[in-house]
Amino acid sequence: MMATSSSFKLSKAVKQQYMELPQRDTVQAMYIWIDGTGEDLRCKTKTLNAEPQTIEDVPEWNFVGSDYDMYLIPRAMFRDPFRKDPNKLILCEVLRRDCKPAENNLRHTCKKIMDMVENLHPWFGMEQEYTLFGIDGRPFGWPSNGFPGPQGPYYCGVGADKAYGRDIAEAHYRACLYAGVEICGSNAEVMPAQWEFQVGPCEGISIGDHLWMARFILHRVCEDFGVVASLDPKPVPGNWSSAGCHTNFSTKEMREEGGLRYIEEAIEKLSRRQSYHNRAYDPKGGLDNARRLTGFSAPDINKFSAGVANHSAAIRIPRSVAQDQRGYLEDRRPSANCDPYSVTEALIRTCLLNEDGEEPLEYSER
Repeated sequence: MMATSSSFKLSKAVKQQYMELPQRDTVQAMYIWIDGTGEDLRCKTKTLNAEPQTIEDVPEWNFVGSDYDMYLIPRAMFRDPFRKDPNKLILCEVLRRDCKPAENNLRHTCKKIMDMVENLHPWFGMEQEYTLFGIDGRPFGWPSNGFPGPQGPYYCGVGADKAYGRDIAEAHYRACLYAGVEICGSNAEVMPAQWEFQVGPCEGISIGDHLWMARFILHRVCEDFGVVASLDPKPVPGNWSSAGCHTNFSTKEMREEGGLRYIEEAIEKLSRRQSYHNRAYDPKGGLDNARRLTGFSAPDINKFSAGVANHSAAIRIPRSVAQDQRGYLEDRRPSANCDPYSVTEALIRTCLLNEDGEEPLEYSER
């Protein structure tokens, strides 16, 4: 029997009695932020006396850091699929007590970089893979004393012996749609208990906001089901599938007639900056991806490669893009636990701001 959390065993029917009580004219706003790990999310709730219509209507707040208060600055607002309307989910940036960005607040710099190229209309789509686990650390649905059958039938599979945890993927999808997250698809992945959802296309900074909110909703849905969603890029050792966050990128020029020329130019720039992108594409500076990018059904972390419809290349040009001579490129290197602000900022710096070298450049305030 799979190990589920103690909270899962509490009566949801009893809870529902309270959730149906009227809340007067107040709104529960759940403030959500990325914690000091750069990977995990935290949240707490504040009562508002009126429903906010824009993010500017949401007040700043704070939380206690390791030694002192940290400020929560609201940046994006979504409908709350757990408490439902009129309640809100509020994605926040974290500032230190001196009002400077916290160490893991990568949104702040990303927004400045995105603003520099807003006239080029950069679009992103990100493909988030994740793996379901019981709280005992065993992949969801795997036998307690062995392994499931070999990979092959699970990708986009149908049936109780092929799709492990579809209820969670379906609940997550619908909750994201309700919230206003730009989720555009979902499928079972190569390894049993592994799934993927896609977010986008989103322009500029919004891709990071929407992916982080989709992750928060995923973790909350899994909390209700008593299981854990892992974004570990190599969740099971051996020849089991790894987990990435493939990132699709384009500009207005790339999407227009003859845009393949600009896609190829971007790929050439990316080929000259492999080390920088490796560091930007996982929260441990490339160490997590070193476990994943081994060349086994994934790019090799030590080599740059690109090709049409090549799923083992670092950069893939979809076959339809090659045929249409316009569209987008797919960077297959970002890890499942990447920070989307870091990934998209790196793509803009290299492809549009023409940076090279091992370190990002500093820009003066405009």
